[in-house]
Amino acid sequence: MPSFSLPALIRLMRPHQWLKNVFVFAGLVFSQSWRDGAVLERVLIAFAAFCCVSSMVYILNDWHDRASDALHPTKRHRPLASGAVPVPVGLALAVLLLLAGVWIASGSRALLFLLGIYVLLNLAYSWRLKQVPVVDVSIIASGFMLRLLAGTWAVGIPPSRWLLLTGIFVALFLGFSKRKAESFHSEASQRAVLAHYPAALLDTYIAVAMTATLITYSLFATSPEAQFQHGERLLYTIPVVIFGMLRYTYQVHRGRGEDVARDLLRDPWILAAGVCWLAIFLSRWL
Repeated sequence: MPSFSLPALIRLMRPHQWLKNVFVFAGLVFSQSWRDGAVLERVLIAFAAFCCVSSMVYILNDWHDRASDALHPTKRHRPLASGAVPVPVGLALAVLLLLAGVWIASGSRALLFLLGIYVLLNLAYSWRLKQVPVVDVSIIASGFMLRLLAGTWAVGIPPSRWLLLTGIFVALFLGFSKRKAESFHSEASQRAVLAHYPAALLDTYIAVAMTATLITYSLFATSPEAQFQHGERLLYTIPVVIFGMLRYTYQVHRGRGEDVARDLLRDPWILAAGVCWLAIFLSRWL
């Protein structure tokens, strides 16, 4: 019987990456639907389903890349690459997570549809498309958008067009920032696709995506629908969003934006910006 430990299995699922699944809550927050118990329950179901399925995707990606990861200075410590979790055990866990995600989402065809697209895109990414410039980041961004749609369309919350546009651009910003941070690795340990991303090009992509994010968020914050629902509060969050994105870009140019979930939690200034945004947004109820 292959030996393995529970901590290694947990690391294999990458639970810290579940932070990305908070995109599911965007529609709930901006529509102020959290007081509706039925809607809140559906959003929590969508969140749980994405946590299961995203962990399954990470396991399959680690299984596919285990040989190359074993030669990488940091990725060699991943459970499958290091042998801390035997391959049959890892694949069995992936199957269980997929079944759990499907079972959790079984009450919503729309959610199952979005999860299916998410899985197909990420499998295509892992097996081939992560080697194709721009397509690779577009797939990363699509994962964030599918989460956003899961928390709106799939649970019956009408999605704001400005919120969707902001979501698209912030997802592209995070994707290109990830590639920029990865470019600070030694050439031997870099992704192959980075050979097609000159530093100046990545800087241009990041600047365009950040500018588009700030513009669309500002238009969303000042839109009639946002003013009707939230009053002037969202307007006051714009400087906080600007600061947060500039600070994140600073960290990216220090090579610290490769893992979005981890690096967001490590910077006290980005965390403070998040708390400040939340305090402004919730000021009506505080």
